[in-house]
Amino acid sequence: MKNQKECILVVEDEGRIRRMLVDYLGIRDYHVIEAADGEEALNVFYENNQYIDLILLDIMLPKLDGYQVLKEIRDMSDVPVIMLTAKDGEHDQLEGFRLGVDDYILKPFSNAVLLGHVEAVLKRSSVGVGHGKQRKIGALVVDSESKRVFLHDKDIGLTAKEYSLLTYFLDNMNVVVLRENILNQVWGYNYVGDTRTVDTHIKQLRAKLTAECPYIKTVHGFGYRFELPE
Repeated sequence: MKNQKECILVVEDEGRIRRMLVDYLGIRDYHVIEAADGEEALNVFYENNQYIDLILLDIMLPKLDGYQVLKEIRDMSDVPVIMLTAKDGEHDQLEGFRLGVDDYILKPFSNAVLLGHVEAVLKRSSVGVGHGKQRKIGALVVDSESKRVFLHDKDIGLTAKEYSLLTYFLDNMNVVVLRENILNQVWGYNYVGDTRTVDTHIKQLRAKLTAECPYIKTVHGFGYRFELPE
């Protein structure tokens, strides 16, 4: 599935618009999967969440609306989401941002505007880990193209946020990083929450790295440090 660029899930109930999005993004070499209503969107996401890099999500959907879909997705994933909407009211957009949307595109939109938003959000959501596509860190292999991490050739199944957290540590290897800095750099300065979120995600990340890769050290009273054994 990952022979092309990033994988994008298009959720749009109007067939003409959905077909246009799928065809245009496909021409731009993105891998595109699609859904026509809210329930189908969640089913497709659950089946493919380890591959999906971005979701284009319409608000007005049959069965489950875009806000309901977004809320369900945010319970398990931090994958970037761009909402497509004919609503330009401040209340509607604030509700989306409250639930964790990354960007909005107002209908009608041009292909050029669509592509600009897609490329900008994908760029913001990726964190580089070197100039090559893969980087070996201890027992781990980090693939920066697919944003997947492998231990003994097995994908350890990181979420988008866990991947960003790990690559932030790699960019600051052997440096003590404060919880507040992690929160600002990985979650963003506009994130509304406290540093317990960092601790929770690090606990989950450590579990997936397993005892074989105890690289994330707690520095009591300060934060964390990522270091490899000598």
